Formats: sequence, structure tokens, C-alpha cells
Amino acid sequence: MKKLTPHHIHILKPYESARSIDLKGHVYLNANESPWINTVKYEHNNLNRYPEFQSSELLKKYSQYSYIPNNQILITRGADEGIELLVRAFCISGNDNIMFFPPTYDMYSVVADIFNIKKITVPILSDFQLDIKNIKKKINNVKLIYLCNPNNPTGNLFFRKDIMNILTIIPKTTLLIIDEAYIDYSIQDSFISELSRFNNLVILRTLSKAFGLSGIRCGFILSNINIINILKKVLAPYPIPTPVSNIAIKSLQSKNITIVKKNILQILKNKIFLINKIKSFLCVQNIFLSQTNFILIKFYQSKKVFQYLISKGIIIRDQSYKLGLENCLRISIGTINECKDLINILSMFEGNKI
Repeated sequence: MKKLTPHHIHILKPYESARSIDLKGHVYLNANESPWINTVKYEHNNLNRYPEFQSSELLKKYSQYSYIPNNQILITRGADEGIELLVRAFCISGNDNIMFFPPTYDMYSVVADIFNIKKITVPILSDFQLDIKNIKKKINNVKLIYLCNPNNPTGNLFFRKDIMNILTIIPKTTLLIIDEAYIDYSIQDSFISELSRFNNLVILRTLSKAFGLSGIRCGFILSNINIINILKKVLAPYPIPTPVSNIAIKSLQSKNITIVKKNILQILKNKIFLINKIKSFLCVQNIFLSQTNFILIKFYQSKKVFQYLISKGIIIRDQSYKLGLENCLRISIGTINECKDLINILSMFEGNKI
């Protein structure tokens, strides 16, 4: 197999998803999912027929939600497929470069490794903002720039002026891809309004987070018509299964959007509640500012905290191995009862002085 497999695939370290890590518990706060089940029902019909290449009804619904014309939207199997499609469509293996800003979402790096694309990284600063000075130095010959905003796993938004600065200095042959997987929790900070101004701007969206539909794997690429048409060339023939588009269409009806917005407000409320309860705990060194449905916390003994929570059935995500995030754990915001469970377990950790 070693002789059969290309070297860059042989040495590839695949993305380690929350579900691929074999941890069992009763409270799962490790994957930034919605804690509430989306109650949209699927109508089982016409499964003997192939689906539309791009569901016209789903395009219409997301157009209404995003205020972007249908022909500037591409439906994908989650935002992850969008990340890959852009590399597949615009990068030449072994020749082109992509740029991203660690610590950030690991799939930018993994996709680059899969396609044998060189990675140019500019770590974010200690305040989790962009290092514009070094970005400018390294921007030459970069084909794609991936920017997660709000960022995962730090949870913060980057300064808008810095992102606009990047947009103005990059050549038209460089695409800035803003991954807005978590933007529904801070929708006023979206860069959708800039699509009409910049032909090299691409925005990634998903229904996996705020819409509570991680299980259907449905995302969207928003850009100008020319980029969308190029991406269609490399997309699979029938990319979106009929059940997926059917559920997604219903989730984008006004009645369900009202529920989603209500859930977003509840998550933000739960986040404030959780932060206020644990910020004075002796095991907590710092809780970083978050504009998402998760918080990044720096603990004094993150490994002990992590293992203790697991032993009590609360599953969170260890981020301490990432650049600049020593002793950091990421915690998704759950229901109020899940937040209370976490608070109680952390208070037990403190009381036991482990």
C-alpha cells in the first residue's frame, strides 16, 4: 500500500472530528452543535429518482434568507465540501499556495495536504487578532486565503478593518474565503454585503450550527456568478440528496427561522450565565471573548479538568495542542440544564482540589 499511495497521502494526518474521538458521556459539549433537535419532518417520496443538481427551491429559500441572488449560491455537502471544492477548482497540486491563520479550523490544513498544496501560515496575535504586517509580507503567490470569522476554536471575531485591508491589498487572482459557519450568532458582522464590491470574495455558510442540522450536511458557497459557475464544474453530479434538500427547504421557512432565532438568543443567554458562574473558579485562568455558540477557556490544569469532566460524563474538546492554546479547552454552549451540570461538576473539581 505504501508503494500504491502517493507520499503526501501516505503521511497525511486526517481530520479528527468530534465523533471520531471515542469518548462516551451523557452531556456532549464538544462539537459546537445545537443542543436542540430540529423538528422539521421529511416527506418520503420520489427516492427512486436522482435529485436536482442544485435544488431550485432550496436556492430560492437560501436566497431569501441571505439576500443573495440564486445564481450566486452553490449548495454543498456542508461547508467542509466548500473548503475542498475551492482547492479542487482553483489550485494546481504541487504548485499553488493557500494561506490561513492558526489556531483555526483544521480542515484548511487537511484539505491542502490532501491535494498537495503548499500551506503558508501566519499565526494570529496573542490577542487573537490578525497579524496584518506579516500577512502583507507573505501574500505574494497565494491563490486562496481561508479566514474563519468568527474563528474556531478561539470564538472571536477579527477586526472588520483588518479583513477589509486584506480585501483591498490582495490581487484579483487571489480569493479571500470567509468561513462564516458561526455567523448566525453574530449575523450583523457578516461580510455578505461586500460580495457586490469584491469579485474575489467567497463566503461559506452552513446549516450545521445555529439551524441544528449537523446531521444532514448542508452548506452553501456564496460568491459572484463566475466563481460559482467554475465550482459547478468540479461538483459531483448529484451532490445534495433529496432528503437533505427537503429538510433544508423546510428549515428555511419563516416559521422555523423564527424558532432558530429564538434558540440563538437562548444560547447567547446560556453563554452569559455559564461564564458568570465559572469565571471566578480557581481552576479557570481566562475565559476568552466569544461571538459563537462555544467558549474557549484557559485552565491552570487543563488535562486534569478534561479527564475529570470525562469521568463525570461531560464531553468537551481539548485544544491545548494547538498553537498558542496551551491549557485551553473548548466548551459548546448547551441547554441551561447542561450548563448547570457543567457548573456543578467544575465546582466538584474545585472542592476536591484535584
